[in-house]
Amino acid sequence: MTILVTGGAGFIGSNFVLDWLAGCDEAVVNLDALTYAGNLRNLASLQGDARHRFVQGHIGDRALVDSLLARHQPRAIVHFAAESHVDRSIHGPGEFMKTNVEGSFTLLEAARAHWGSLDDAAKAAFRFHHVSTDEVYGSLAADAPAFTETHPYHPNSPYSASKAASDHLVRAWHHTYGLPVLTTHCSNNYGPFHFPEKLIPLIIVNALAGKPLPLYGDGLQVRDWLFVADHCSAIREVLARGRVGETYNVGGWNEKTNKEIVHAVCALLDELRPSAAGPYARLITHVKDRPGHDRRYAIDARKIEGELGWRPAETFDTGIRKTVQWYLEHADWVADVQSGGYREWVNRQYGA
Repeated sequence: MTILVTGGAGFIGSNFVLDWLAGCDEAVVNLDALTYAGNLRNLASLQGDARHRFVQGHIGDRALVDSLLARHQPRAIVHFAAESHVDRSIHGPGEFMKTNVEGSFTLLEAARAHWGSLDDAAKAAFRFHHVSTDEVYGSLAADAPAFTETHPYHPNSPYSASKAASDHLVRAWHHTYGLPVLTTHCSNNYGPFHFPEKLIPLIIVNALAGKPLPLYGDGLQVRDWLFVADHCSAIREVLARGRVGETYNVGGWNEKTNKEIVHAVCALLDELRPSAAGPYARLITHVKDRPGHDRRYAIDARKIEGELGWRPAETFDTGIRKTVQWYLEHADWVADVQSGGYREWVNRQYGA
């Protein structure tokens, strides 16, 4: 038995691959284009493990995807591959349309052809699991109820619009062609292997370097924070027992402002790696807010709890401590990512 994971060298994808292979012997074919945020060093512990087959390539390469499906006959596709940074989508939306919309379309068409070729038993067991985001729902007022699975879509950035488009494609391929799909909408993930352009790893890395800690606007934007290992466990549950055609919101039940997050990280660093120059919070610097910055996201995760019995294992306090400790213990990973040295590592380990 085999599953195909797209984007399995990125932040969430690599955590999922490691989690999957730690819990079972079912093989993983890992397809990743190795853009700037894809890093095979995340998967170094799997070097030589026959259960993990890495393939460098883009989900928009139909011939490649077809060949992988024909050769490995996966029982499921878990689709993480996406451009995901809102700031980058504002400055360069084209890549987001190419990967998140066109790439997802190509992957769906390849999956449909593969699924159609299976015998009845394999066809009934097959799943296409699409990993999406709460950002497709738009922005909430401070006193508004949290997002449920039936909340209307109101994407406000090129990134969230591209993910909303891919969500609609997945839904249409199920309703029109019968492709057995599952969709999950997660809140803000954090944890090991997070590329240091996102808030939490950026604050850790900048603080340790004595650099300013940028905080958009007043810093009171609210997000629900989900430890990445909890997200991985949720995907396993949905893939195993989720109802075909359904969507499930996955959240951490941790609404925090960006300002609270930054101060929490600073306090942990003060405890675990104190600076001779004084508390790290002295480095907090308010910067001009980004265009169209959504004010609040909040996930109502009662559906996945009620149907599948899933709840996050980590509180924010336990998850953020594990995260900060991981970055303190993996300074070499951070340095390689920042310098681009991980590209050289890929060539050394896997060839050109």
